[in-house]
Amino acid sequence: MRHALLTDLITQVHSESHGTYGIRRVHAELTLGRGVQVGHNQIELLMRRAGIQGVTGRRKWKRIRPDTLATDLVERSFARSAPNQLWVTDITEHPTREGKVYCCVVLDTYSRRVVGWSIDSSPTAALVTNALGMAIDTRLAKSVEPGTIIHSDQGVQFGSWAFTKRAKDSGLLASMGTIGDCYDNSMIEAFWSRMQVELLDRQKWNTRLELANAMFHYLEIWHNRKRRHSQLGWLTPVEFERNRIITVA
Repeated sequence: MRHALLTDLITQVHSESHGTYGIRRVHAELTLGRGVQVGHNQIELLMRRAGIQGVTGRRKWKRIRPDTLATDLVERSFARSAPNQLWVTDITEHPTREGKVYCCVVLDTYSRRVVGWSIDSSPTAALVTNALGMAIDTRLAKSVEPGTIIHSDQGVQFGSWAFTKRAKDSGLLASMGTIGDCYDNSMIEAFWSRMQVELLDRQKWNTRLELANAMFHYLEIWHNRKRRHSQLGWLTPVEFERNRIITVA
């Protein structure tokens, strides 16, 4: 009779928690909240017999199936003869006194120009999808270039359903390097190294907003429009692309 009574109480507590309470929380509610003297092991036994269990584990990334993950279409060959043939993307992080700031960048390997970026306080799938969306809207909105490759590492964000669907719907070809090999995405790694030396490590950052504003200025103003690159004949990325348009015309 006691087991039947306890099972009814356990079922009630579990139901009131919207099916989330496990053994420990059910035990705490019965003993602390309702004054029922019952042991932890007995709760475990009765819940197992009644088929009652709580919600456990962290929320998982919604990731595409392993058999649909992209292969490496670049193979460390980043040189291209025109814009929008190959984009590379990656995430970096940097601390502030408030917490970390995460930045995702999409780089056109032809001109080293940052064509998409996103900044946030957490490294989610939305971070990389927003950066990709910016690149698509600014570079492919007017004239879609079939066969544009978007190359990344095998980070869980780049394997997410949202990122993969955004790339596929825009006609991009997804490419991924091998696991744990920085050379498979060396151009974007070199970009982060320069940003680390020229911006991130030069001072201590107080707030996320302060660092986010500095990142924006570095990406859009300094890197794209003012910084001269040796691989571009000492032109800026914007100048390099402009010169190509004039030459072709």
